[in-house]
This record gives sequence, C-alpha cells and structure tokens, in this order.
Amino acid sequence: EEELPDALDENFSQEEEEEDSESDTSAVAGLSPDSSVAFISRNYVKCLTPPVEAQEQVLKPALVCSLFPNVPPTIYFSTRDERVEKLPWEQRKLLRWKMSTVTPNIVKQTIGRSHFKVSKKSNDWLGCWGHHMKSSNFRTIREHQKLNHFPGSFQIGRKDRLWRNLLKMQTRFGKKEFNFFPQSFILPQDIKLLRKAWEEGASRQKWIVKPPASARGIGIQVIHKWSQLPKKRPLLVQRYLHKPYLIGGSKFDLRIYVYVTCYDPLRVYLFKDGLVRFASCKYSSSMKSLSNKFMHLTNYSVNKKNTEYKSNSDESACQGHKWALKALWSYLTQKGINSEAIWEKIKDIVIKTIIASETYVNSLVKMYVRRPYCCHELFGFDIMLDENLKPWILEVNISPSLHSNTPLDVSIKGQMIRDLLNLAGFVLPSTHKTASRPGTGSSSTSSLGSAVKEKSKSASELFIAEKMKKAFYLTQKEPNQDFYSSVLDVLTPDDVRILVETEDEYSRRGQFERVFPTHISTRYLHFFEQPRYFNILAIQWELKYYLDKHKGLELLRNWCDKGYHTGAGADLAQMVS
Repeated sequence: EEELPDALDENFSQEEEEEDSESDTSAVAGLSPDSSVAFISRNYVKCLTPPVEAQEQVLKPALVCSLFPNVPPTIYFSTRDERVEKLPWEQRKLLRWKMSTVTPNIVKQTIGRSHFKVSKKSNDWLGCWGHHMKSSNFRTIREHQKLNHFPGSFQIGRKDRLWRNLLKMQTRFGKKEFNFFPQSFILPQDIKLLRKAWEEGASRQKWIVKPPASARGIGIQVIHKWSQLPKKRPLLVQRYLHKPYLIGGSKFDLRIYVYVTCYDPLRVYLFKDGLVRFASCKYSSSMKSLSNKFMHLTNYSVNKKNTEYKSNSDESACQGHKWALKALWSYLTQKGINSEAIWEKIKDIVIKTIIASETYVNSLVKMYVRRPYCCHELFGFDIMLDENLKPWILEVNISPSLHSNTPLDVSIKGQMIRDLLNLAGFVLPSTHKTASRPGTGSSSTSSLGSAVKEKSKSASELFIAEKMKKAFYLTQKEPNQDFYSSVLDVLTPDDVRILVETEDEYSRRGQFERVFPTHISTRYLHFFEQPRYFNILAIQWELKYYLDKHKGLELLRNWCDKGYHTGAGADLAQMVS
C-alpha cells in the first residue's frame, strides 16, 4: 500500500526490496539471531521522531497479570516512552520472533522494546507478522505460535470476493440492512448484467474499473463509455460514487483499522484513530476530468506523485492531504455535524462485512488451525462518505500498509500496533516451568483442559454435558431473549474459559474499541449463516454485566478459584441435569 517518499528511497531501499521479495532470508540479513529486532530500524525511527531520554522512560513489567487466578500472564508491549523490564534468562530466551520480508518496521520496533530476538530456528518462534498463506499451511503453526492472518480472510480481502459475499448478504437480508457498497459486477461472468445496468442507467453515469487483487491504485480508472471498458479480464466494475462529501473542494476516504482476535466467538475491535486520505486535486464531476487520478483516487501512492501534494506532520491539524481520523471528527463537530453518529454507522457496516465471510473462515480455522490462539488479523477498511455523510465500503485490505514515513504515521500506527500486540495476548509456552510468575499458575490457555484429562470418566461426562448444552441453544427454531438469557444459568468449564479469555482480552484493549460482542449485538445474530453458541454466550454475558463489570468479574474469579475453567472443580451432575 503506502510507499516511502522518494527522498527516503535510497536510505531505506532494503525495506522496499523486502516488500517485493518472497524470501524470508533478506529480512534478517546482517542481523545475528541474538540481536534485538529493534536494531533493524533504529536509524529509521530517529529520523522521524525525537528520541526519548532513557531516564525519562517509565519502567514497565515484562508480563501483564490476568484479571483471574490460575490464568497465565501475557507479554507486555510498550510505547516509545516506556522501558520494559528484562525477564530472567530462562523466560527471556523464549522471546523469539519469526521475521518475514513484509514485517513492517513499526512492528520490529515494538517487539524489540519487549526484548524479542530474531528466531534462528524454524519452530521456536512465538509470533510472526508475515505473508498470508494457503489454508493447508496453517497446520504448521504450533499451539504456542501466532500468525497475523486467518485462513480464508481473502474472502473479504479480495475485491471480487468481498462484493460476492456482500451481494449474497444483500440478497438474503435486503437493501435496508446491506446497502453500504456500490453496485458491482465481476467480469467476465457478469458482463450481461453489467450491460443491462449500463443501458438502464442515466446517460452521464460513471463507473470505476479495478483489478480484483491489486493495491496502491494500480490499474484503476474511471470511465463513462462502454468502449472504454478494458478488454483485459478479470475486472471489478463498480458504479462510481459521484457525489462524495468534499472538504476544501476535495474528495477523501477513511482508513479504518479493524482487528479480529477470534472468529468463534467472534471478537471485533476498531481502533479509535485512523487516517483520512485526500485526493490532491479539487473534485469536479465533469466527464473531461475522469482521467485525472489525482482528482478521483485517494490512494497515497498515487497522490504523492502530484507536485501539489502537501504532507501533514501534526496529528491534531486539519491541513495537507493526510489527516488523523480524530482531526476529521473535530472538524465535522465544529461544523455542527454529529460525528459520533457517523462512527456508529461505520461500526455497523464493519460488523456486517466481517460476518459476511465468517462461515467460510470458521470452517477453515476448524479444519487447519490447531487452536484459536494461533491466528489474529488486522484489516484496513477503506470507507468513503457521500454528500449525505453516509459511509460506503470501498474495499478491505488484509495487509494494510504500516509504513510510517511521517510523525503522523508513527503516532497513529505506532500506538495502534502496540495496543494490537497487547490485545493479542502473547503467552510464554506452557511447557516451560518458568512460563508464568509465581502465583499466576503455570498452565496456559492451551492446557486448560489438562485437569479434565486426568479422569477420563469425568472428562467424558463433562464433554457430553457441554455438547448437550450447546445443542440445546442452537436447535431452537424461534429463540427469544428470555430463552437466550438462560444460557448463563449454569456455566460449563468451556463457558468459563471463553468468558475469562473475553474479559482478559477486553482489559488489554488500549485505544481499541470492541464492537462485537457488546450488549446490543443480539441484533446481528440472525446475519450468521450458522448460529454460534459462544456468540450467544458472550452477548448474553455483556447484556447482563455491561453496567456492572465488577460483579461479573468477581463471579468469574470465584469460578477460576475453583478450577472451573479447567474442568477440575465442575459439578458435573448439576451440569448434566
């Protein structure tokens, strides 16, 4: 996506080469396995932001304790004005990161501050920020490892798949719920439908043509004649949003950062800040202007080539051709516009878009991923506001640009990645006795079922009880709220484990806002192709305790004290009944 400005290309050509290379070896060239990964980009950071004096840095513990007893701590990731303590060597030697040719500098800097080293083996790493993989390759990820992708996420990450999935949802639930994306056609298969729509449209209609799997504005053009339609296939052809909301006469789009930590139960977060990217030429609806990419495209990689492009280093300023999202909300609020209402609409369409591919992703996760812990993903949603301030989804990126070539980028993306890695909840491998601090328990969430396995008979009874409960709540034809709320009456160990994970994760959210599950998420349940028991459970928990979090946390602490999340203290007879 975004590229380094031309003036910096010479200094940082290595990163540019890494973006294009498919080899993992170049990412660690010249760096010994025991060197901190932060070294790779030390000079890069210095040129963007003033260094923080060591004595001014706040010392932070290396591990974040869980809210609950007998649950392992997670690794802490700091900001630039914090210093993370060093763990004892037995634990510190486990902090290994697998480098990829596409690992962004901002990620390298953040993990380096937590004393991660580059992995010199193929299987001793804890985390990797890399390429997407074929679904079957996810089998190679071990239980203690995390990759920044889910199998099948290209179902919304490719333009053609995104529109297919959203169109399917629109067909099922109507335009009232799914009318936030432009009318789209995928060629060659939709050529007759496109021709029909074209002939039925107005004489001065505009269409935008995109390759289905490209980025950075490559291959995109706006047309108004059938003869201008490229002969090369495949193509995505969309009705052009010809009446965008303008600021200073220019059109713009929003880059919204969406983070999914789990698909079952579904947990979706939005970062509270983002980027506003302006076209560098004032907008005109004239047909003669359609070839002007600086007017009609908002991609940074396109507009940076315009001599009129103005950068912006101040995240609070409404100036130049790139703003912080929070600056836009302030600007609109000063104009008397309810920016909070726009944000609520954006949250709604993000949730629906994620749900559109949920069935496909979940089936692949269950087929190829050892445990949900192994995957997490950051999506970059590109959203445009029309003249009525209605948000429209333009596309979704599964590898959003994290290049940080200005103080504005460093501030927003740096904070976002730091909060994301804390939210991810990296845990030291449980096979080592030193994996957690005294008093926090030595078992990780991967071994929460170990106590159950000790008694095969109890385990069998517990499994049957949990299976019966799930089936009971998934087979009702017309469930109502009273029925759903009873899911909390008796909690199984599996229930407690999921709720503990959900609450622990929420406590580490930083500047991310959780948009699913919340106390109002019940309205989204009917959009799921298959009902998910844990979604029902998490939403009902939120409904019951969102106004009294303390009460809910105390309840979970009591269950963890009794070993419920491991099955050790479960009253099986009560659960079966």
